[in-house]
Amino acid sequence: MSLSPNAISFIALTNEYCQVMERARESSREEFVKTMLKLLPRIYMAATDLDVAALDEDDSYIPSFLEEEYYESVRRNVEALLGPDDVYLEVFEEDMKYSDTPIAASIAEGLCDIFQVLYNFISTVRELDPDEMAGPLAAVKEDFGAYWSQPLCNVLRALNHVRYNSAEEDDQETDNPDFA
Repeated sequence: MSLSPNAISFIALTNEYCQVMERARESSREEFVKTMLKLLPRIYMAATDLDVAALDEDDSYIPSFLEEEYYESVRRNVEALLGPDDVYLEVFEEDMKYSDTPIAASIAEGLCDIFQVLYNFISTVRELDPDEMAGPLAAVKEDFGAYWSQPLCNVLRALNHVRYNSAEEDDQETDNPDFA
């Protein structure tokens, strides 16, 4: 099997996403948010457009490589970077139907849930020949539809809010009346 240009693009994007997440502590808040707002829609489109043949369940499996401690470390770094803007109100939560109160969600946790899937995927395909990538590509595509497409959209919306309406930006406007 030769990889389609979209599969190659998807692999490259997921690798870039994982690198950005792993280096969040070294990034500025503004640069991190801008980068995520560029990466997430591209990952969504590439995952949506993945064209993988149906495989046996045994062939479409991605083992877990990400350790819980590392997940938590990355999550804490992103949470610290975003500060108070990390928490947002989630309207697409299943429990929201039965709740009278808003449900808070964390951008850092949503990004790390996606990171977990993509880290495991990249770790799986890193050493594979193109002929062996159909299974992991099918698995990540299936996981996308069943699990991580909705968190991706949710954090994209929240990150958009951070970029254009953040509390930090409001503080700058209050501190500097000439800020226009």
